Amino acid sequence: MSTASRYVPNYTVEDYQHWEGDWQLIEGVAVAMSPSPFGRHERIVMEIAASFKNQLDQQNCDCRVYAGLDWIVSNNTVVRPDVMVVCGEQPERHLETPPEIAVEILSTSTRELDLVAKRRIYREHGVPIYIIVDPDKMQVEIIRLDTESSTQIEIGQSATLSLSNDCHIEVNAQQVFR
Repeated sequence: MSTASRYVPNYTVEDYQHWEGDWQLIEGVAVAMSPSPFGRHERIVMEIAASFKNQLDQQNCDCRVYAGLDWIVSNNTVVRPDVMVVCGEQPERHLETPPEIAVEILSTSTRELDLVAKRRIYREHGVPIYIIVDPDKMQVEIIRLDTESSTQIEIGQSATLSLSNDCHIEVNAQQVFR
């Protein structure tokens, strides 16, 4: 085993709060979030956030949708899902409890982080539903992290998700990729 790992910095949330720019902190390792996302990525973020918000509002759900909010997972892990649904008590600053839904839109620079590290973090820290959007394949994967069951939807398909407070959200691939 290499001794190099001893010399890798192990940052904390306290360190993170002093950094300039856009960062995530994955188990003590700083991960830069630059460059900023491209237009297609941001359009998908807005389509999902708007759709979720409209559906939750129509049902008078005690849930809110966030795009770009930090979730402080632990003392050495801070992530920023592309979209989150938070039910019940709402954060004043950063989210400090698991969201009901976390959504990541894949890009070349974040693909491995989203598919491996964040999936594991979300599962280990109690996120019930993880949605992975792949713009290149025009597919949406909906994963129930407690059971690791997965549903893939493509253009022309949709899936309905039940939240813990008896609210429902429909994920429509046609709308996501419009």
